[in-house]
Amino acid sequence: MTVKICRQLSDVLSVVPSLLAIDDDREMVELLAEYLKPEGFQVDAAYSAEQGLQRVREQSYDLILLDVMLPGINGFEALRRLRAQSQIPVMMLTARGEETDRIVGLEIGADDYLSKPFNLRELSARIQAILRRTRHNTAVDPLRDHQLSVGGVTLNARSRRVECNGKPADLTTAEFDLLSALLAAPGIIHEREKLFETVLGRPYTVFDRSIDNHISSLRKKLGVYANGTERIKSIRSVGYLYAVQPN
Repeated sequence: MTVKICRQLSDVLSVVPSLLAIDDDREMVELLAEYLKPEGFQVDAAYSAEQGLQRVREQSYDLILLDVMLPGINGFEALRRLRAQSQIPVMMLTARGEETDRIVGLEIGADDYLSKPFNLRELSARIQAILRRTRHNTAVDPLRDHQLSVGGVTLNARSRRVECNGKPADLTTAEFDLLSALLAAPGIIHEREKLFETVLGRPYTVFDRSIDNHISSLRKKLGVYANGTERIKSIRSVGYLYAVQPN
């Protein structure tokens, strides 16, 4: 089933999805390549942040697997430099599995994260979800001409640009898709489980805080209303809603 999905992705993209693994653990990278190549992925390797950033400047990739604990420039700094030049999807890999690491990575611009040691099948599934989302965002879709504007935030689905009070907001792919879902129905509660399916393309699990971390990042980037009210409100044990601007 997994191989079939990857082949469908390849057919849609017209090329084999290309991944760049940036990790100084050579055995880990070899294991990733050995597992992912038969599933339809091309996997290149870089063993330092400097080497990985150089690869990105020289070649186009569909997704980057970026380890946090790298020699010299660590994964967080590498992500900051990468985001200055590209919006390519990035999945962070962290051995520590600390919540702080995950939040920092998502705030800087990571699209997803996975703690080591991880299940290779789960890694493959998450990669596929990101690529499906990326493919959908770049496909010809009449809804892409749609523009949403709520409470001083304007989202253009065609150009994938967001402005808040007239100033551009630099969002990751996941943040953009999440904001798009919220703005499409302001004042309506969006269940956390549904957001996982529609935004991240995977089922919700009780210990996965990805959506919550993306919401936290969005709040920081968009700020609050003039009276101090949060734009995105948490509904305890249910989900989130985008608040209509108060009078």
